[in-house]
Amino acid sequence: MKPRIGFFDFTGCEGCQLTVLNLEEEFLELLELVEIVEFREVMSGAAESLDIAFVEGSICRPQEVERLKAIRARSKTLVALGACADTAGVNALGHFRDLQQMRREIYGGDAPQLLTEPPRPLQAWVQVDHRVPGCPIDGREFLAVLQALLMGRPPELPSYSLCVECKLAELPCTFERDQVCLGPVTRAGCKALCIEAGDRCRGCRGVIDNPRSDPYYRILEEHGLCAEDILQELRTFNVLGKGKQCASK
Repeated sequence: MKPRIGFFDFTGCEGCQLTVLNLEEEFLELLELVEIVEFREVMSGAAESLDIAFVEGSICRPQEVERLKAIRARSKTLVALGACADTAGVNALGHFRDLQQMRREIYGGDAPQLLTEPPRPLQAWVQVDHRVPGCPIDGREFLAVLQALLMGRPPELPSYSLCVECKLAELPCTFERDQVCLGPVTRAGCKALCIEAGDRCRGCRGVIDNPRSDPYYRILEEHGLCAEDILQELRTFNVLGKGKQCASK
């Protein structure tokens, strides 16, 4: 019997699920190894139990908490899929705004049917066994995580910073272009995709376990950033969790 897996979404853009679907041929090959029993974007129906639940999005409403707990209860393994599920992602920026005022600005009224609470990552409410970071996730990394789980071993994420991948790819340092980059404290694994495209790292994969914050902050100060500027950079994807700890140092 094939392992039964499901995909679930909460508050987010669903870009991580689209990344899975965009695997195309590899996604079809995946169907030879697992049975997908829930995936709202491609099928209807629900399953009583799952071996692996991939959950995207942050938790913003009481009813979402109850639904998440129900998914947890019927899943042997739960994986946070993407930045919103892992750290609450950009949704967590709502912690700095009056949510009632935001609803008025976005929907043109109080919109009581869309009442929300400050966004939280999955781990604020249930046990999360593993995670696939990023905004959106990297499709190859998703496959590697799934492969590890199917082989009965824990998935391993890079423990080093994005700077390592930049140097291996012989990409010029973003700071040399006078652009602020979060690569020195951000978890590697994306192959420096944004930097290779001429952009900078905004930290969507979360902060590494033991960031060397002090030397990094000295570099930021040398580029004219004050403490509030540094906090603003870190807040984009890392309002909560390790990002908050890193920013408080």
